[in-house]
Amino acid sequence: MDIIVNPISRLQGDIQALSSKNYTTRYLLVAALAEGTSTIYYPAHSEDSDAMRRCLRDLGATLDEDDTKIVIKGFGAQPVLQPASKQLDVGNAGAVLRFLMGIASLLPEVHFINAYPDSLGKRPHHDLIDALEQLGAEIQHQDGKLPITIKGGKLKGGAIRVSGNISSQYLSALLFLTPLLSEDSTIEVTDDLKSKVVVGQTLEVIREAGIIIEASEDLMSYRVPGNQRYAARTYRVQGDYPGSAAVLAAAAVLPSDVTLRGLTEDSKQGERAIVDVLRMMNVPLTHEDNVVRVQGTGQLSAVTFDGDAATDAVLAMVAAAVFADGTSRFYNVENLRYKECDRITDYLNELRKAGANVEERQAEIIVHGRPEGVEGGVEINAHYDHRVIMALSIVALRAKQPIRIKDAHHVAKSYPQYFDHLTALGAQVEWI
Repeated sequence: MDIIVNPISRLQGDIQALSSKNYTTRYLLVAALAEGTSTIYYPAHSEDSDAMRRCLRDLGATLDEDDTKIVIKGFGAQPVLQPASKQLDVGNAGAVLRFLMGIASLLPEVHFINAYPDSLGKRPHHDLIDALEQLGAEIQHQDGKLPITIKGGKLKGGAIRVSGNISSQYLSALLFLTPLLSEDSTIEVTDDLKSKVVVGQTLEVIREAGIIIEASEDLMSYRVPGNQRYAARTYRVQGDYPGSAAVLAAAAVLPSDVTLRGLTEDSKQGERAIVDVLRMMNVPLTHEDNVVRVQGTGQLSAVTFDGDAATDAVLAMVAAAVFADGTSRFYNVENLRYKECDRITDYLNELRKAGANVEERQAEIIVHGRPEGVEGGVEINAHYDHRVIMALSIVALRAKQPIRIKDAHHVAKSYPQYFDHLTALGAQVEWI
């Protein structure tokens, strides 16, 4: 479905932040890896987290859910592909695929299908495949892409090398897996490590589940004792900064009085930086008692920002910078190219259609702000990417004419209620 986003003059209201998708998927996984029953309060509901739920059931976990919590009886270190589940379908969820590629290596054979050939199906996984093969898995793939068949069941720990140059999710997959192996393991990250903050989230969740992992200060090397077992625990999911970044940026580009609740001030989510960046752009806001209040004027200043630690908020920041006074620069963001789409080239091409003045480098986005606004009045392609959809909607709210965003229903990958929340704040949208 497409959506038409109309220009508006003001946003106002009070909403509760979505629960964190990143923490939900990680808590679901460690709960399934525990031998016993865990409870997760306020889990996120999105296509990604639902894909993790579905696959964990297919691997033998039992999940019971009500309005506030999910109770999981785990399969421990012995997942078993259920008779009715001949293959795993992770949908369009890259993190879910990569995390479960590691866990699937404990099984004799698992086949991951290619449900989204135009999105996740285009993304390579060579570095994780190479690391799992170092542990003894045999993997069939299409030049590193889906469909992927893993033949495992006889893994041995040891010295593992994995590149972090494309994604930190490869490392996270190994951190979830290696504590379950009989032997001790060491993991050395080669090249570079993107999104170190997200690795910190992985380590935080794993340690909450009772696992011991020794990490170097720079997060480039690890010692993982073998023969460990995940413990059943009770978890509480915090508010989601990546999705909230779009709402906060929308409030920043218009006259507004928007309150967003449930965003922990000391969160380890790198996208928490959206609050600091908006302050740097001279947006009036407060952040106290887990509540962010934006009282926007629509007047913003340009900013320069290292986006590596806040990857999933960068597109929203760029959307705000479209209307800033001056030239903004977002650097160290090459990993945006390896997401659901090329979030640099594809996104900037669509911004240009709407009237934005933007430039790209291999690892940079440069925005020449237009405080007078952009023309709009066009149809733009979000490339099936939830983050691109949200970011383009921010620009559409302040365009001079309505903008039609193609395939906007894919926002459900991470934030199914996004347009409902915008509408509650005063946005005018029409589904087509």
